[in-house]
Amino acid sequence: MISSEELTSLLPVSLQRVRRIADFQFGRGAGEAMFPDETTFSYSNTKRIRYANLGKTRLVTVRAGDGRLTLGYPAAERLHAFLAAPKNRVVVMEDAVPFILDGKNAMAKHVIASDPEIMAEDEVFVVDADDNLLATGMAILAGTEMLGFSYGTAVKVRQGKNRQ
Repeated sequence: MISSEELTSLLPVSLQRVRRIADFQFGRGAGEAMFPDETTFSYSNTKRIRYANLGKTRLVTVRAGDGRLTLGYPAAERLHAFLAAPKNRVVVMEDAVPFILDGKNAMAKHVIASDPEIMAEDEVFVVDADDNLLATGMAILAGTEMLGFSYGTAVKVRQGKNRQ
């Protein structure tokens, strides 16, 4: 168990660390946009950052395997507002919107546009044609592949707007 003194000493370093990870993963300035100074952290038994929270809301999880961030919907909202379109966006047709809002995966046949810089396993936003954030998740296909496939999953949705 981490003592309160250790926890207090870890906070500034933890905030700096998650901001740097976000800057690396999403681009310069993303860390400041996603993590306000009031961000709190949960740690593993080995004192590694596990979750970043704002109040009682989970912003991100730090993946143990590679140290990258997986976005909760609140962090996705903050980052979506910061990043200009089409960065990290997968646009789906209107027919798929209700399903994605409920947390269902985005299928390749429903993708009408995507950021060509998206790589498989990147954290992405699923949006409608008007750039309204529907969900956040992990890309299964690269951005260019999403448009070329007519079957299979394009984005494994982690959290839809209706399932926060």
